[in-house]
Amino acid sequence: MICPYCRHEDIRVVDSRDSGDEIRRRRECSVCLRRFTTYERVQTRIFQVVKKDQRREELNTQKLLGSLFNACAKRPLPVKAVEKISKEIETEIMNSGRSEISSKIIGDMVMDHLRKLDRVAYIRYASVYRSFQDIETFKNEIDALLDPQPVDPEMENQLSFLPDTSLGKKGNRRRGRPRKESIPAS
Repeated sequence: MICPYCRHEDIRVVDSRDSGDEIRRRRECSVCLRRFTTYERVQTRIFQVVKKDQRREELNTQKLLGSLFNACAKRPLPVKAVEKISKEIETEIMNSGRSEISSKIIGDMVMDHLRKLDRVAYIRYASVYRSFQDIETFKNEIDALLDPQPVDPEMENQLSFLPDTSLGKKGNRRRGRPRKESIPAS
């Protein structure tokens, strides 16, 4: 291992932690005394991404994670949630049984995950991924996002645990104990 700061090879491992499918190691250079983190994991097989122009390149999970972070920039989202999406997409690709996967399929996977996580991040990603030619197609994408999703037939008859805020006027709600009904004196 070479120090990324001073390029010397005299490195020692300060701390190692197993985090499921990878091992996190804190390392320290004995020359410049700077620390850095490395991650080790088993590479089961190499996946090729087929680009639009039919070029093939190795699946780069850092590139995937970078595009997710760009879409989620300045959004109130935890970093772990974005990293989780990247891991889930990577797992889906590994479990697909293919050695090659289209960049379009990966883009669609990212959009599906972002739609569930954050609408603004979804639109940001879609604007780059789909490269909208005009404002009308961009507007159509936003309209499709805002339309209520079709209800699953099994869920249609389910009762909601949340109160229906569309009933009644908000201003007339009384807080605290219910009023005692006044009984007219006879």
